[in-house]
Amino acid sequence: MPAEASTSRPAPSPLTERQEARRRRILHASAQLAGRGGFDAVQMREVAESSQVALGTLYRYFPSKVHLLVATMQDQLERMQGTLRRRPPAGDTASERVAETLMRAFRALQREPHLADAMVRALTFADRSVSPEVDQVSRQTTAIILDAMGLDDPTPEQLSAVRVIEHTWHSALVTWLSGRASIAQVKIDIETVCRLIDLTTPRE
Repeated sequence: MPAEASTSRPAPSPLTERQEARRRRILHASAQLAGRGGFDAVQMREVAESSQVALGTLYRYFPSKVHLLVATMQDQLERMQGTLRRRPPAGDTASERVAETLMRAFRALQREPHLADAMVRALTFADRSVSPEVDQVSRQTTAIILDAMGLDDPTPEQLSAVRVIEHTWHSALVTWLSGRASIAQVKIDIETVCRLIDLTTPRE
């Protein structure tokens, strides 16, 4: 079922406990397959078999591989946020804490390069039909950055800075995955863009 088969979908109903467990199995299977062989290794039939759901059921949860892998990225970011909340970043300023947070997230993806590549490729391929999943990834990334900043009610200027930081982080992932940037260069770029926070946040 191609992603362009449906350009808009109604908001999903809350999942039951059993449905949520099934969804988690699907996302786990997706991450495992991607981790072993990247984007091309994630085949919907294999995901269905690995997660022990019918192929038709899988398509009801995720209309295409791109939908599935973008949702997998959102799930990975959610797990990452939980880890970061248990072990908050160090740093005297908000910009230092955000830079450390994003580099920790980057290193986690670095440990699973095939999975990282599959998820980033899915984001790149996503069309309008995948907008809800892409928006979830963006919201999760924003939440991670705001956590590091220690903000519950950011100003429009702070949100604008966060968006620019998100764009730079995503671009850094793409350039690293394509072999066009080293880890050292990624770190410099992340630290540089995070200084935008100092322009919008009072010094502590």
